[in-house]
Amino acid sequence: MVVLATKIYVRGDARGRALDSLDSLVGNALGDLEVTWDVGLRRDDFPSVTVGGDDAVVARNVLREEWGAITPDFRAGEEYVGTLEAWDDEGFVLDAGERMRIAAGNVGLGPGTPSQVRRRFGLVQHVPLRFVYGDEPRLADVERDRLYDWTRGDGRVNVNSATRAEVRATVNRAGHAEDIVTVERLGLLEQSIVCREDTDPPGLLSSIGGYLPSELLCVIP
Repeated sequence: MVVLATKIYVRGDARGRALDSLDSLVGNALGDLEVTWDVGLRRDDFPSVTVGGDDAVVARNVLREEWGAITPDFRAGEEYVGTLEAWDDEGFVLDAGERMRIAAGNVGLGPGTPSQVRRRFGLVQHVPLRFVYGDEPRLADVERDRLYDWTRGDGRVNVNSATRAEVRATVNRAGHAEDIVTVERLGLLEQSIVCREDTDPPGLLSSIGGYLPSELLCVIP
C-alpha cells in the first residue's frame, strides 16, 4: 500500500468526484503494468492505494514518484512531501502524516512574514511541498527553485478544492480558454493556472473566482 502525499479534504459529491479522478489518474500512471489497485481514504484525508500483481513493486515506486508518499519513518537529510496546513508568524506547518513545522528562517523564499511569503508565491492551503527532514526541517532546495521559477514566468492563479478537470472547465466557462497556457496539477485538488504573457492574473482571478468555492492566489512576475 502507498499513502499518497495529497489530501482529499472536500466533502459530499465533491469527495466522490475527487476519488474517481484519483482512480483514473492512478490508472493512467500505472499504464500497462500487470497490477490491480484499489483507492481508499484514511481518516486524516490522505488517500491510500493498495496494489497487487506481478508489477506491484514497480507500481508502488511509480506512485511514490508521481505523488510523494506519506511514511511513518523519517530520516535526517532525506526529502519528503507534506501539505501546507497552517502558517503563522513562526513559519509554515506541513502535514506529512505528522505535523512538520518549517521555521520562518528555514523557508528560504526571501523577505517578509510567512503569511506574506505564502501570498507572494501563491501557496494555497493544502498544496504539497517538498521539505528536508531534520532537527529543524527546511523547505527543500528543489521546492524553492520551483517556486522562484513561478515568479519569473508570465503569472499564475493557484487554486485549491478543485480537480484539474473542474478548473479547466471553469476557465472555459468564464471565457478565458485563450488567456491561459495550461492548468498545471500541483496536487489532486490544488491546481496552477498558467497565464499567457498578456493575461493579467488578478483579472483572471476576479473573473473565475465566483465559479469556484476555493482559495485563489495570484503569482505576479
